[in-house]
Amino acid sequence: MGFSDRLSHAWSALTDRSSTDPLKRTHASGLIASSQPPYRPQARAGNETLVAAIYTRMAVDISGVRIEHCRVNKDTDMYEGALMTGLQRCLTVEANIDQGGRDVRRDIAYTMFTAGAAAIVPVDTDNNPLENASYDIRSMRVGTVVDWFPMAGFITVRLYNERSGQYEELTLPKRIVAVAYNPFYTVMNAPNSTLSRLARKLALLDNVDEISSQGKLDVIIQFPFPVQSERRREQAELRRSELESQLKSSTYGVAWADGSEKITQLNRSVENNLLQQVQYLRQELFNELGLTENLMNGTADDAEMLNYTNRVIEPVMDAIVEAMERTFITKTAWTQGQRVKYFDTPFKLIPISQLADLVDKLSRNQIVSPNEIRPVLGLKPRPEAQANALVNSNMPLDDQITGDIPEEDRGPDPADVAEDELDAEMADLGIEA
Repeated sequence: MGFSDRLSHAWSALTDRSSTDPLKRTHASGLIASSQPPYRPQARAGNETLVAAIYTRMAVDISGVRIEHCRVNKDTDMYEGALMTGLQRCLTVEANIDQGGRDVRRDIAYTMFTAGAAAIVPVDTDNNPLENASYDIRSMRVGTVVDWFPMAGFITVRLYNERSGQYEELTLPKRIVAVAYNPFYTVMNAPNSTLSRLARKLALLDNVDEISSQGKLDVIIQFPFPVQSERRREQAELRRSELESQLKSSTYGVAWADGSEKITQLNRSVENNLLQQVQYLRQELFNELGLTENLMNGTADDAEMLNYTNRVIEPVMDAIVEAMERTFITKTAWTQGQRVKYFDTPFKLIPISQLADLVDKLSRNQIVSPNEIRPVLGLKPRPEAQANALVNSNMPLDDQITGDIPEEDRGPDPADVAEDELDAEMADLGIEA
């Protein structure tokens, strides 16, 4: 293609405005526009502080766990490899036009925490799921369950419609919607749960702070005469209005009072135990969820991270994966070995000082191959066949089970190399082997 051809096919969003004309016409016809992504889940009212921080921290950690549509061995249930399906693409690459794989995983976890259950709805499929049990998912979205119809087997889901830009309520069969229930529902979503009590106490504490910061003087004026009669009360009210007027009109807030009048100020801090209750409920919530201060600020040690992974991450991931498996994997696909599994990376929690010794032990015992551990170290995989094999580099290859490594790719035997070096040293010393 010549220079003139490339110039004629070039396109710039800043210069070619013809492609934006349909958007202008659609916007003028009533298409909803928003300055913020409207599909993003929002925290409940009053939860914008500590509660939202807990939701976000847990959802972000859970979104870091990879979920795959994979195949397993039908006899041993061991992982064999990922399947190139639409469900796999939704879970790892692109779930819909707005969200990638990690975004939708975070959306699922956040919706579970805020609503108690997350509805994973297949939006676009290759076959109609209402008529055909075998279908591949092209796109999916996360919604909340509005109504349950237990006997009829239907649910009403509030779901974002990317075509209209609005949230809509759809009534769908439960057999095509994966509903992931929050395993910590009694702690986070029940009406009198620890988290709900904490949210109410935080709202009360904010209300007290707002009242105390309104700038009122809160003073009592004691007059030198009784105010039981109507005339005396009118006189007292007039005197109070005069003091207010003096303070308001004065540049420095100065007013005068008669020597017989006594003024008592009340705007000292009111003693209450709201802060102590908030701290107590916060600690109780952390204990019930398996959280610590170090987990929230990112300084947790190995024991804390292991406890957090086992008590928080694993139950939530099990709920998500089980909901997808029982909904999206048919009985026929199950017998074929198809599963939905999640995979975490334990090496990301290990310091560099300990990683070298661990890699040596795993490699020496033929647990991991070099190419499996090199990306963890930030290195690219090697193309040699030996880099994909489970071998112990400290032993001769002839004494190991090396699989299908060709002879030319095995490299020199470490024992032969050591023997040749010893023979060379003896020859330099004039000693015959």
